[in-house]
Amino acid sequence: MERYLNLSGISPIVFYEIAETSITVWYLDSKRTYTYSYRKAGREHVEVLKVLARSGLGLSTFINRNVRSLYD
Repeated sequence: MERYLNLSGISPIVFYEIAETSITVWYLDSKRTYTYSYRKAGREHVEVLKVLARSGLGLSTFINRNVRSLYD
């Protein structure tokens, strides 16, 4: 588990964990995690999520616009 850098200062995401075919995110004030996988969100989206998570910027926005309900 890695702390999300949150360079914008307004993201509700606090942690993430990258696996080979998925990414899991932890939201502030949430009791559960959200895993976005190749199977459900698609390879292209998951790979973008990984890049955004590592960069610390844009992860929540991308999730809301592209894969919001496509978690496992």
